[in-house]
Amino acid sequence: MKLRTISASFVHEALECARGYGAPTEPLLAAAGLPPSVQEPVSAEQYGALWLAIARAIDDEFFGLGGRPMRVGSFTLLCHCVLHAGTLEQALQRALRFLGVVLDDPSGNLVTGDGLAQIVLTDRGAARSAFAYRTYWIILHGIACWLVGRRIPVRLVDFRCAEPSRSTDYRLFFGAPVRFDQPVSRLAFDEVFLKLSTIRSERALKQFLRGAPANILVRYRYDAGLVADVRARLHRLSPTAWPGFEEMARQMRLPESTLRHRLHQEGQTYTSVKDEIRRGLAIDWLLHGTRSVSEIASELGFTEPSAFHRAFKKWTSRSPGAYRRGAGRA
Repeated sequence: MKLRTISASFVHEALECARGYGAPTEPLLAAAGLPPSVQEPVSAEQYGALWLAIARAIDDEFFGLGGRPMRVGSFTLLCHCVLHAGTLEQALQRALRFLGVVLDDPSGNLVTGDGLAQIVLTDRGAARSAFAYRTYWIILHGIACWLVGRRIPVRLVDFRCAEPSRSTDYRLFFGAPVRFDQPVSRLAFDEVFLKLSTIRSERALKQFLRGAPANILVRYRYDAGLVADVRARLHRLSPTAWPGFEEMARQMRLPESTLRHRLHQEGQTYTSVKDEIRRGLAIDWLLHGTRSVSEIASELGFTEPSAFHRAFKKWTSRSPGAYRRGAGRA
């Protein structure tokens, strides 16, 4: 799967943070393999390299946007802190305490209820920029997805700050309902994910850190395990030709019970793997292709366009047409 691109507006916001500390921007852009003027989207690797270059220049991995600087090396320590937490809930609690100590402000809390898990941020003073909150979510959500070995779909994102001029970029980035001028900043996902086990080892962490922060910008790359094998098999076929669960187990030479159990250990089911691929294809085709919504529904294996509309709205809280129109405005 290709790494997603990052809007040029996020590059400009990152550079603005560096300028605030007197760091010249051209060397930072050059270190990331970017031209002196960025007007087009950049790859996740390029943005990740820019993030690292800025962090080294100002000794702050949080772009200077916290109450205290997040000194270079803090992200690595954070990952070690949560690696053996046991469950995602315990890992998030550790991560929030760690970030609270390092940044001092904002502080985050995990709140559960009504089937949602919410990371709620509290500022001591005035609201921070949308870019600051986005950076916090990227760090926390990216580590969480990696720890449990799967994508954790975001259900909603609220920003305490006013709506920025390029708010559409924020909505497209999260792929979930985004609101500004809210009482608090929060990111929510389904509460059931809190019970997932953390599955990563020290060896896996070393590999993860070599690819950070580019790999957290895409909110988990499917890099290992049985889920990766299933995904690779499905990617080689059109969704209309995907085998049923029993046939997939036969092709993988596994008993159905074993395949089901091992997928569950990695926090997935066969249906959820297929849905995530369909979601990715649907978004890619809506943003970059010329297929009609009906054609996309058919190619994804939906018997009726209405079924695709319902599924897409469940994935993104927007209809396919509304999602495509939002991309056009961006």
